[in-house]
Amino acid sequence: MHLFRMKSVERSIAETDEPEHRLKKELSAWDLTVFGVGVMVGTGIFVLTGEQAYVNAGPAIVISFILAGITCGLAALCYAEFASTVPVAGSAYTFSYATLGELVAWIIGWDLVLELALGAAVVARGWSAYLQSLFDLPTWLAGDEAIPDFGAIAIVLALTAVGVLGTKLSGRITSILVVVKVAVVTFVIVAGLFFIKASNYKPFIPDSKPAPEASGLDSTLLQTVFGVDPTVFGVYGIIAAASVVFFAYIGFDIVATSAEETKNPQRDVPRGILGSLAIVTVLYAAVAFVVTGMLKYSDERMNTAAPLAEAFRANDLGWASKIISVGAVAGLTTVVLVLMLGQARVLFAMSRDGLLPVGLARVHPRFGTPYRITIVTGLFVAALAGFVPLSELSKLVSIGTLFAFVLVSVGVIILRRTRADLHRPFRVPGVPLIPALSVAACLWLMVNLSVETWIRFLIWLLIGFVVYFTYGYRRSRLGRGLRQAGADEGAAPPE
Repeated sequence: MHLFRMKSVERSIAETDEPEHRLKKELSAWDLTVFGVGVMVGTGIFVLTGEQAYVNAGPAIVISFILAGITCGLAALCYAEFASTVPVAGSAYTFSYATLGELVAWIIGWDLVLELALGAAVVARGWSAYLQSLFDLPTWLAGDEAIPDFGAIAIVLALTAVGVLGTKLSGRITSILVVVKVAVVTFVIVAGLFFIKASNYKPFIPDSKPAPEASGLDSTLLQTVFGVDPTVFGVYGIIAAASVVFFAYIGFDIVATSAEETKNPQRDVPRGILGSLAIVTVLYAAVAFVVTGMLKYSDERMNTAAPLAEAFRANDLGWASKIISVGAVAGLTTVVLVLMLGQARVLFAMSRDGLLPVGLARVHPRFGTPYRITIVTGLFVAALAGFVPLSELSKLVSIGTLFAFVLVSVGVIILRRTRADLHRPFRVPGVPLIPALSVAACLWLMVNLSVETWIRFLIWLLIGFVVYFTYGYRRSRLGRGLRQAGADEGAAPPE
C-alpha cells in the first residue's frame, strides 16, 4: 500500500508557497483561454481535416470533429473541477496524487512527458516544413528531408528562451500569434463560403464500405481483440475519424497545468478550459464544413498535408494559399510553445515532490519560472525534433492523452467520495454519470488505435516503472516525510 500513498490537497496547496518553489501568479482567464486556443488551433485545422474526410468520413468529418469535441468536453468538466479545487501545477499528475496515490500519479506524470514532449517535437517538424515551403528554403535546412532539421531545432530553442523569461511574456506572444491564426481561420471560413458547391456534400455521409486490409500490428485493438471488421465511411467511419482528429484537441488540459500561476484559479481556470474548448470546436466544425464544400471529399487533393490551401487552389484562388501558410506557421508556433510550457510544469511538480531530482524544481529569482526544467525540456524536445523521424510516433500522443483523461475522470468520482468536505468552486454536474461517460468515450477512442501504438505505449510505461522503483520511490518527498514520522497510515514504513 506504500505505492498508493496519497498527498493531501491541503499539503499540495501549501507547498506552492515555499520560497524556492513559488511561481509568479500572473495569468488571467483571458490568458488561459488564449493558451487553450493557441495549443489547439494548429495541426487539426491545417492538416487532419482533408485527410480524414478523404479516408474515413467524407463531408461528415464535421460530425467527427463535434464528437471528438464532446469527448474532450466531458473530460474538460472533470479537469475544471480538479483545477479549481487543487490549483497546483502538474495537471493530471497532481490530481492523481491526491486521489489515486503516488504510483498512479507517477504513471500519469510519465505519460504526460510522452504526450507533451513528443507532441511538441512533432509539431516543430510540421512548423519547419511549412516554413520551408513558405520561403522556399533549402531542403537540407528545414522540412521533412532535413536531418538534422535546423528549422525545428531553432524554433524549439527560441521558444525555450521565451519560456524561461516569463509566463506572462509567453502569454503575450501567444496572444499575438493566436490573433493571427484565428484571423486566417476566419478568412478561410468567410472566403470559402462563396465557393461552396452543394453537390460536394452529396452524400453527406457516404455509404459504408470495408476498410483497406490491415493485419498484425497495424490493425486496431478493437479489430484484434474482438474480431470487429472495420469499415470506412458510414457511422463507423465517422467514429474512426473522430479517433484520429482527436489529436487536434490535444492541449486543452495544459490550461490546468497553469493553475498555480493564475491570479484567481478557482474562477479563471474553468473558464479558460471550457471557453477555449468551445471556441476551437466551433472553428474546427466550421472549417471542415467549408473545405468539404469547396472540394469534393473524394478528390485526391484532399489527402495532403495542406488541404485548406488545395481547396482554394482548386477554386483558382492560389494567392490564398500563402495567407493560409502564414496562419499555419503562426498556429504551429503557439502549439509548440504551449506544449513545452505544459511539460515543464508537469516535470516541475514531479521534481518538487522528489520523484525526479529536486534541484530541477528551482524557480528563477527574477522571472519566477522553473528555468532549469524549462531548459532541460527545451533541449530534449530540440533533440527529438531535430534528429528523430516522428511521423510514426505521433499516435502515441493521442493514446497518452486519452489515458490521462480516463484517470482524471475516475479521480473526480473518487475525490467526491473520499473528500466530500472540500470546497469546489466548480463542480462537474451529474456525478458519477458525466465522469463515467468521459471514461467510456475515451476508452472507445483508445481501442480504435493500432496494436502497434498500444505496444509502444506499454513499453514507455514499463520504462517509467523502472525509473520510479530505482529512483522516485526512495526519494519521494512524501515517502521521506512518512518514514521520518515513523508511520505510514499506522503501519511501519518500508526500509
